[in-house]
Amino acid sequence: MTGSPNTAGFSLVENPWIPVLDGAGRRQELSLPDLFTHAGDIRMIACELPTQSFAILRLALAIVHRTTGGPPGEAAWRALWRDRQLPLTDIADYLGAFRERFDLLHPERPFYQVADLRAAKDNTYGLERLIADVPAGMPFLAARAGPGMESVSPAEAARWLVHCQAFDPSGIKTGAAGDPRVKGGRGYPIGVASAGSLGGIHLEGANLLETLLFNLVPVAPRWQRSDERDLPVWEREPQTACEEPDSTRGPFGLLSLYTWQSRRVRLFGDADRITGAMVAIGDRLDWHDRHLLEPMSVWGRSGPREREQKRTPVYLPRPHDHARALWRGLQTLLPSPPPGAEPAQRLSPMVVQWLASLSVSGVVGGDFQVRPRATSVTYGTQQAVIDEVFSDALTMNVLLLVEDSALRTAAVDAAADAEAAVTVLRRLAENLRRAAGGRDAESGEGQRAAEHAYTMLDRSFRDWVARLGPNSDPVEERSAWQRHVRRSVSTLAADLVAAAGPKAWVGRPGVDRNGRGVHYSSPQAEAWFRAGLAKALPMASSQQGREDAP
Repeated sequence: MTGSPNTAGFSLVENPWIPVLDGAGRRQELSLPDLFTHAGDIRMIACELPTQSFAILRLALAIVHRTTGGPPGEAAWRALWRDRQLPLTDIADYLGAFRERFDLLHPERPFYQVADLRAAKDNTYGLERLIADVPAGMPFLAARAGPGMESVSPAEAARWLVHCQAFDPSGIKTGAAGDPRVKGGRGYPIGVASAGSLGGIHLEGANLLETLLFNLVPVAPRWQRSDERDLPVWEREPQTACEEPDSTRGPFGLLSLYTWQSRRVRLFGDADRITGAMVAIGDRLDWHDRHLLEPMSVWGRSGPREREQKRTPVYLPRPHDHARALWRGLQTLLPSPPPGAEPAQRLSPMVVQWLASLSVSGVVGGDFQVRPRATSVTYGTQQAVIDEVFSDALTMNVLLLVEDSALRTAAVDAAADAEAAVTVLRRLAENLRRAAGGRDAESGEGQRAAEHAYTMLDRSFRDWVARLGPNSDPVEERSAWQRHVRRSVSTLAADLVAAAGPKAWVGRPGVDRNGRGVHYSSPQAEAWFRAGLAKALPMASSQQGREDAP
């Protein structure tokens, strides 16, 4: 349908629109004020996609940061933590003062939109550009195809609007009238939306109140910087179709990062149903060296940027590897030891570093558990479509976040133990393939064996690391883990050998990795496997008589 102007309001301050789970696992929707008022009783924000939840959490954090004034220093944060209380009166007053800017359908200043946004020609707008779970060009694959795409409620549209500003793909957009970047009615790609480049990490507490406080890094030396120009978008002049000039665009801090306007959007419909959306290009964001502003991402050095700019280090956010469970990349998540002469290759998220410091200072007790949750997106076809949304979490004791903690070392080494053992299993599968006469290029057995092993070890590692605490013996815990890995991988190995058949038992001559002539057979492959496993898991091999569960 052709878009029609918005005539009735939908206030995000007055109307419920944020899905949450309460402590009993019941789902409900809350307005912005109720989200904060009931934060102690809410388990988590629970949207349709984890990227929606992450984007709305950042919106909520922008409000809390603004109403706490930072918070201005570590002492101010500690007072909030001690009282387990948000400044609810200040939040209510703040939302009341800017109530008009939180109206989704305001005729002049609609939330996260440009009121008079239009194309040069009278275009027809549907919802496929706004809703991220509709495959581009393949609507028949989406559960909401047909009537589900004709309209959505204003509450759902609000969630997708926040998501669009954070995770919208790149690609050609509708050209907005008045935007000098538009050519031939098209807005050409400026990259994915702001959070789409992040390896997003936030810390989940026992409830939303703890989650908000854990991710509320204060303005203090070594932590967040304060810049008076840093404001959330609703405190600034409304956006136009044009990109904001470099001199005023920022980002000047996390308030502008959390509410960054990556797109120019206009919703069409009324307070009953939203029927369409125009999505145009917005403000570009260069993420290099923003690690001192953006607290919720993993960072890594960029060799190409360092060569281009002729300086070191240059850091960029690092999206998560969607093929690996979070525990398999545990070392990149946890704070690194102090760097030496060479700058660190990886930086853990500031929120993780902040909680680690709270554990060291005793503000958060050593028996406290937290759940780092990873969220990121894989984009495909020149970043113009969303291929996959990644979300994973890991429950752990706060002592694992401390740089010089023996428990942290044990956990990181335990993840590496599993990787080493699976590598040995992968090699066994490949050797059995050779013994049976197959060519290496035809073999997928190694990868399938590895995937099976990781699946088997996944729940075990999560349970094991969740049990680690201040009274755990790191050496004994890692030894127990290695014994468990040895048992699990050995069981899979026995199945592989048994399935290889008589042809592999007889074997055939071949050449090993070093160019030496060898005879591949299932007995020989199994012997190599046992030797490799003993090397990969030395603590298990030295205590073979002990079969304690990890």
